[in-house]
Amino acid sequence: MGAASSTEDEREPLIFPPNPETSIQPVYSRVYGRRWLVLTLFSLLAFMQGMVWNTWGPIQNSAIHAYDFAKSDIAVLVLWGPVGFTPWLLFMWLMDKKGLRASLLLSVFFMVMGAALRSVPVPDLQLRRWLIHGGQLLNGLAGPTIMSAGPLLSTTWFAPDQRATATAVASLVSYLGAACSFIVGPLLVPAPNDTTRVMVARAVVSTDTQINHIRDRIQLVLYAELGVVAVLFAAVLFYFPSRPPRPPSVAAASQRLRYSSSICRLLSNFRFLMIALAYAVPTGVVAGWSGVLDMILTPARVSQVDAGWIGFWSVVGGCVFGVAMARFADSIRGMLKLILVLMMAGASLASTWFTLTCLTRLTHLPSTAATLYTSCIVLGIFINSSVPIFFELLIETVYPVPEGITCGVVTFLGNLVTGCLLFFLTFYTTDLSWLNWCLTGSCAFSLVLILFFRESYDRLYLDVFVSV
Repeated sequence: MGAASSTEDEREPLIFPPNPETSIQPVYSRVYGRRWLVLTLFSLLAFMQGMVWNTWGPIQNSAIHAYDFAKSDIAVLVLWGPVGFTPWLLFMWLMDKKGLRASLLLSVFFMVMGAALRSVPVPDLQLRRWLIHGGQLLNGLAGPTIMSAGPLLSTTWFAPDQRATATAVASLVSYLGAACSFIVGPLLVPAPNDTTRVMVARAVVSTDTQINHIRDRIQLVLYAELGVVAVLFAAVLFYFPSRPPRPPSVAAASQRLRYSSSICRLLSNFRFLMIALAYAVPTGVVAGWSGVLDMILTPARVSQVDAGWIGFWSVVGGCVFGVAMARFADSIRGMLKLILVLMMAGASLASTWFTLTCLTRLTHLPSTAATLYTSCIVLGIFINSSVPIFFELLIETVYPVPEGITCGVVTFLGNLVTGCLLFFLTFYTTDLSWLNWCLTGSCAFSLVLILFFRESYDRLYLDVFVSV
């Protein structure tokens, strides 16, 4: 179970195209049943990383009263996720040189330490706030591997006709964890009486008994998350191989570019940069937007619990639809661009509908719970379900660049967009209507880039036309 460095021989192809001049048969590929166990472990880790990251947004009103946070502090707590991507080059190098197991163990170690740091029950509120911030940063450091390694896992363990589906599961389950925090938080942590927090009346409305009760419930959530992360860390430590004994396809066994050559090729490939921006801008904006969804919906008189349910169903719908679309892409192949055009067109329409609904005083559109639910859920379905399709198209575009490096670059760009947005948000928290317009503009920008993108399927060609 050790994570030894790859030798030059190990980086050579394991499967070769048959030589027409000889009758020597190549090494046969094989898929293993244990691939589902590997995918399940990875998915559970991604689920918890997303849940820990989004702990505070859904209960921001309760956290403000319990720990004397400001609204800008809530934005910073969400911001630590993108900040954790700062050393992404190091994690991508570790994944390329040492394999998935070593990089994943390091990431889960950061998750355990972060969850433990947040759970230390110190009475000093100032120290407690610093511990919570430190824990969120450590959890964010797990992001580069957790959010980038899904396509690498699917290529390493799954056959070509299951690859997009495995990518969808591994990539989207992190969003599902963030969605579940919209439910777990508001259901376990009671909301304060004054959800708008008027400082002058705080001493009257929020009694010491109520604040202590809120703190106890938040502590319960933190302890529960710590326990689950610790169990998963032990499971990965016990069993999580970097690769199967035999590769599942020709593409999985073929030789890849070196680390430095891969980075240079990605940064000099205009088509890659084009589709990378089409992915990073809308998904980065949506990540920041969903992290403060409670604050966005507060002016529309949507409660903390209702905002949680809206966020939950929007992400869950995206995850379910994303897996279904990935399965569809596995069956038809070569139609990734068309699928993305349809998805981003739907996202552009849905985000425009949501933005105009929130501006009901100007547009006179009906701003009801039904319209907010529907527009937000439809938006989440189109945006979140596009993630695995983007990943597959990016990998096809730049093959034979390793999957982990390719997805590492684009997830870094997405988190860079999220970080810039949340940093700007720390200074402008009074009126968030501008954030809705950013969301609409990002979807339209992505749609234009995809329309002008010229697709290619180099990895798919290798799997289909090279007989094994």
